[in-house]
Amino acid sequence: MHSLAEEIKTFSKASLKKQCTHVTTLGGKRIRETWRDSTLQVVEEGACGYVQDFSADLQVGRVRPHVLLASQDAAQDLNTLRRLKVVSHILNVAHGVENAFPDLFVYKTLNILDLPETPITSYVHECSQFIEEAKAKNGVVLVHCNAGVSRAAAIVIGYLMSREGLTFDDAFASVKAARPAVCPNPGFSQQLKAYRPCQSQP
Repeated sequence: MHSLAEEIKTFSKASLKKQCTHVTTLGGKRIRETWRDSTLQVVEEGACGYVQDFSADLQVGRVRPHVLLASQDAAQDLNTLRRLKVVSHILNVAHGVENAFPDLFVYKTLNILDLPETPITSYVHECSQFIEEAKAKNGVVLVHCNAGVSRAAAIVIGYLMSREGLTFDDAFASVKAARPAVCPNPGFSQQLKAYRPCQSQP
């Protein structure tokens, strides 16, 4: 039985087998990575490793009778908005998404980046005010960002914490039940867990 010292002495790079790694990118492209002469060589194979889904996300979650949560697809699809019938206000917290129907709905727009360091809780108060103003007029607010997963979900969670006094876990569970795809980025979740709404807020 060879000792470790003997194995190290007899080690030779030439005896190593060449390895090839296949990688599928988020865009579906297949890439082959191969080490040759101590250099990583990358070759794009081109074929999609899976079938990409380009269909619109028109699923709308009803968090409360006056609060709906969705992606930009639903917010920009007039048939979906008409099918809902009840939508009167739209809260757009996406980045770079234009309001599609300014003559038909009351909009509030905040360009928020979906980055962990974005101070998401600093937006909760004014967003909550917009939602409450709509509610006072018997209106219904559709809250959306780009995908309806992180920013819009975080705002609605913050709204429930602020206006209903829910804990983060209870607010998150309520939003998740309405729209299962929601998943605020780790920075947003951390901020919301530490969020203590001012009790004097109207």
